[in-house]
Formats: sequence, structure tokens, C-alpha cells
Amino acid sequence: MSLYRIEIESRKDLADLVRVTGADERSFYFFERKRRMLAFFIPEVDFRAANALKQELLSRGGDAIVHRGAIAGSVPTSSVVILGTLKTLEDLSIKLRSMPYWGLDVIKGQLLLALSSLGVKRWNLKVPGRDDLELGGHTKVMGAINITTDSFYPGSRVKGTDGCVEAALRMHKEGADIIDIGAESTRPGSSPLGQEEEARRLVPAIEAVRRELPHVLISADTFRSETARAALDSGADIINDISGGAFDGGMFPLLAKIGNPIVIMHARDVPEGMHHPVTYGDIIGEIITFFSWRMDEAEKAGLSRDQVILDPGMGFSKNAAQNLQILKGVVSFTTLGRPLLVGHSRKSTIGKVLGLEDPADRLAGTLALSAYCTMKEIALLRVHDVGENRRAVRMIEALREEGI
Repeated sequence: MSLYRIEIESRKDLADLVRVTGADERSFYFFERKRRMLAFFIPEVDFRAANALKQELLSRGGDAIVHRGAIAGSVPTSSVVILGTLKTLEDLSIKLRSMPYWGLDVIKGQLLLALSSLGVKRWNLKVPGRDDLELGGHTKVMGAINITTDSFYPGSRVKGTDGCVEAALRMHKEGADIIDIGAESTRPGSSPLGQEEEARRLVPAIEAVRRELPHVLISADTFRSETARAALDSGADIINDISGGAFDGGMFPLLAKIGNPIVIMHARDVPEGMHHPVTYGDIIGEIITFFSWRMDEAEKAGLSRDQVILDPGMGFSKNAAQNLQILKGVVSFTTLGRPLLVGHSRKSTIGKVLGLEDPADRLAGTLALSAYCTMKEIALLRVHDVGENRRAVRMIEALREEGI
């Protein structure tokens, strides 16, 4: 079970929640008056817990959307949407302390964690030998460079060390906050590299970029701990792991020892099966469960969750419809209290929506999603076109809060 925050932005969103929970559709208009309240989704709880949550919230001016059969006990479980003000939900969590049954004690703990994350908008991640990486407040841009011959977007490919340096210098000039360098394509159908070949491509490129840009933050895109070790020794600052540390058990202990931050991305079956179709019941909840698991494993290895950035993995083990679900519900991932990275640049979902087969034609769609993510206060965007995305971010931030 994973309790997480949701946003009910429209009547359609509310109608979808009434349908998903199995609530009586005639109750829609009662919930309509409360849909602007804070909302959290709890999948499949004991029907008695669902009833208790509804009654406790109604007595405090909130409400809960539950299955129509929960009251009579004709269903064993019900997903629940709880609605209330911050004070209402804090009072609910206090009351739940005296109700350690039907799973309500677990819900209490998850609700307290979710409420505490509401005020977390800024993060400082420790980077050995450098100033802290400050995230939040402004959406930062990570420029993606691929030292490969088969990355899905040809415009991101560079040839060797010289090409990587040239691209990094351009991105830095255009305003990249982080340069992300990868040596192995993760597009569908790509051929996996061995560890030695990956390091042979990646290490000289990182060393060369570090010489030219001594103060820029460099991220190494790898899921292999030995490559990560070599990359960090060569001047990288962050590890961007598409497996979330699940592929190589040495990754978390390495970073715990050295002290560098990690991007934990969600994907299934890295590396061979990460582009295979996957069926999800509750895709948001399942990704949050994955993130919780990986952060728990990181802490067991000695790596603080304060050093973690989360990436829901758009395009990895997900189809276009699932990717749109993730983007629409991206705020749900903030329930875990960690900064988010979204990597949407020129991906196939944009092509599916806009009817654009060639990634070279997907810049406008990329900028639209960058603007959307900026409105949602996402901490970090991984993109191919730094200058254009930087301007889109700046424009939205001016509208949102800063002015000219």
C-alpha cells in the first residue's frame, strides 16, 4: 500500500476518481464542493478502514471517496481518496494513533510522511569537493550528451572525446546546470555494451570535459558500479542510474563510501527487458513503491536518502498512455519528499501524440512538456536542447512568480 498526494484539477479528474474507487456516481456533486482541498489516494484498504476514514473526515469537514459497497461490507477492500485541509488531515493523523487496527496504523504513518513532504520545496545535496547542489525554487536544466552511434535522437550523438567537449561547452554556454554524459544507448533495440567498453568511452570524455569546465557539475549515466567508480574518479559528480541501483548491487555501497548523489530512475528489468510492454494496476502507486524500496535499500547500504534524486523513467517500461499518466500525476511523486528529475526530451510519447515519427521534429512538444513541468515546480529537466528549454523554463517562472 502506498498513500500518495494527487491533484484534482477538473471535474473530469473527479469523475475518474469516483469511477476508479467504485463510489456511487450520484455522490459526485457532494465531492465537487471539496475537490479543491488537499487530496491523497490510498489503494485497496480494508473496507472497515475505508468507512472509519470517511466518518472521521466528515466529522472534521473533510470527506473520503470510497467504494459504494464499503458501508455494507459487500466488498473486502476499497481504494480511498481522502479530502481535507492541512489541519483536517493533521487532526485525522492524531486520531488514527488511537485506532491501531484494519491497517489504519500504517495509513497514519504514511499520511504523516506525506503531509511533512508538502513543505519540502528545496534540497541541498552534498557533492564531494564542490558546493552543495541546490535544487528547488528554480527548475534546473540537465543537458544530455550521448557518446554513442545509436542513441534514439541523432542530434544528441557525439563522436568521441572532442565531440563531447564541444557539446558540453555549447550546453554550458546555453545555461545547462548539469552535463549528463552517457556512453551506452538505452533506446529500444540497442545493443548493450560491456563494462570495459562503456568505461573506455565514458572516462576520457568526462576527464576532457572536466579540464575544459572545471566548475560545471557532471553526471555520469551508468547502471554499472565499476563504471560509476571510474567516472567519479575521472571527475563526475553525480551518478544517473536507470536501474535505480537494482541492476548492480555494488552501486549503493560505492556511493555511500564516496558520498556522491544518485538519480534513482524507475524501470523494469534493466537492461534487457526495460523496453518491453508492462501492465500496471496503479502505475503511480507502483512507481512510488519502487522508489520507497530503492531508498530503503540505499539507506541499508549507508547512502542517505538526502543524496537521492528521483526520476519516474518516462519511456522505460512504459507506453505512451502510461507516460502521459506519469506526467499528469507527476506531483504525486513529491509525496516522498525528494527532488524530481523528468527526462521527456524528444521521446516517442511526443511523437505518438503529435504524429511525429522523427525525433528531430519533436522540439515543440518537448518545450510544451518542459513548460508544464516548470509549472509543477519539478526540480530538474533532462533535455537535449538546452538553450530552447532554458528559455521555456525562464518564461514560465516569470509568469509563475518572478516577473521580469
